[in-house]
Amino acid sequence: MSIKEQLALTKAGFYAKVPEEAQTKILLHVKEQQESGIVYGLREGERAPNFSMTNPLGEPITLHDELAKGPVVLVFYRGSWCPFCSVQLRAFQRLLPDIQRNDGQLIAISPQSPDNSLTQIEKEQLTFPVLSDPNGDVANRYNLLFELPAYLRDTFLHALGRDLALFNQCDRWVLPVPATFLIDRGGVVRRSYVNPDFMDRMEPQEILDHLKLL
Repeated sequence: MSIKEQLALTKAGFYAKVPEEAQTKILLHVKEQQESGIVYGLREGERAPNFSMTNPLGEPITLHDELAKGPVVLVFYRGSWCPFCSVQLRAFQRLLPDIQRNDGQLIAISPQSPDNSLTQIEKEQLTFPVLSDPNGDVANRYNLLFELPAYLRDTFLHALGRDLALFNQCDRWVLPVPATFLIDRGGVVRRSYVNPDFMDRMEPQEILDHLKLL
């Protein structure tokens, strides 16, 4: 099953399980982002900012060091609480051997706390770096970070029972716009997919096809 087919099933679950009023507010915010005129993320041909972070075990991960091994597929996602993100990460995990056979590395970044990242790694059996960016510093450098408006914070808290500040161990309610970048050894973005619609993600196979051309 392709990721788009899996996302379609997840989307059906969203409409079936999430209260209608909450759906309306969540989709309103997506529409506001799409119509804001803001250009989110990096464009192809731009240089990817370097970053140094630690994985949930405290081991350092630096983009430049990873690029010395080969091109990097960099995924920004919302968190393990987001079923659409989980579908995406599982799809990349299945494709990871093919990515590695083409000298590629895979890194995923979300604002969730390191403990929640470690839980996700174990639950989903992920074997690539899953990094925590609680304050959104790296997402901000990639022009992806946004702060949830008051009406959406209220929806998350009272309709969905999700306190993102607590989950992310951060004083701010921030998330990244979901994004996938393919970065070549020189640090240049060769493929970029950024979409405020969190229900839509890039097909991992497309990234692999572009990786084979590098």
